[in-house]
Amino acid sequence: MTNEQPLYDAVVIGAGAAGLNAALTLGRARRSVLVVDAGQQRNAPARSIHNYLGHEGIAPADFLDLARREIHRFGVECVTASVVAAARETDAHFGLELDNGATVRARRLLLATGLVDELPDVPGVAERWTREVLHCPYCHGWEVRDQPIGVLATTAAGVEQALLWTQWSDKITLLMHTGPLLDDTARARLNARSVDVVEGKVAALDVVDDRLAAALLTGGRRVDLTHLVVAPRFTARVTGLAGLGLEITDWEMFGQVAGSYVAANAQGATNVAGVFAAGNVTSVTETVIGSAAAGLKAAAGLNLDLIAEDTRRAIAT
Repeated sequence: MTNEQPLYDAVVIGAGAAGLNAALTLGRARRSVLVVDAGQQRNAPARSIHNYLGHEGIAPADFLDLARREIHRFGVECVTASVVAAARETDAHFGLELDNGATVRARRLLLATGLVDELPDVPGVAERWTREVLHCPYCHGWEVRDQPIGVLATTAAGVEQALLWTQWSDKITLLMHTGPLLDDTARARLNARSVDVVEGKVAALDVVDDRLAAALLTGGRRVDLTHLVVAPRFTARVTGLAGLGLEITDWEMFGQVAGSYVAANAQGATNVAGVFAAGNVTSVTETVIGSAAAGLKAAAGLNLDLIAEDTRRAIAT
């Protein structure tokens, strides 16, 4: 890329399932499209993708390679870079500055930057993340079925997580860690599903032969388990996009703020005219297949917005 760039119909920021499916849709709509991606896909460390019909069990890297080959068939351009600044330059276009020194102009933007998983501060959790440290049973439950699974309570959501995971295993232990005290109702619900409750704070994870073996409590107790379920804070990835003036909304779960997202309507339109969003950046609990579908919807909304503008200009001339 050079510093002087053409005016693209759309720049898609982020190349996960949402961004790539949006780019595919826009390319097939005969739009000029550039995908800007820093290579920080959220599910990159995971071994496989699940619940995506036709792609069940595919490795994330293989899925992305396949998707990139598909979008190139329709003239979509791609660059590996991060956006360091973004703003509306005129009524007709936005300007982007990239960390490779390039500048880019676009009539419309589609944000598919995803989110950041902010993990509990327990030694070993980050290192085992997406391996034996998990959060979504729909993504990983089948693969760990019937195994001894610990649920790390950091908020009131710990009870609900423990109950949810009982669908996949009858060996669920709720590690109270920093979670709130359980009332009688919560204890009765957990007991009804045969969930063990262990009081005390988790100090570290014990890993043997590169596999999680146990949670170690501050008092010295050892709780044997093969997997640990955590509740990350899900934070929208909007680095470099402050100049757009996006509306960032808190996401709440069980009455507590557990993350943030970019507000957008069903067609992906944000509060900033000409800026659309799709995937986890706007829906923190979305899965890969849902993100891909959201990318299609946002791209269709963006294309309709361009058609409306093109029609107004044609009438004016």
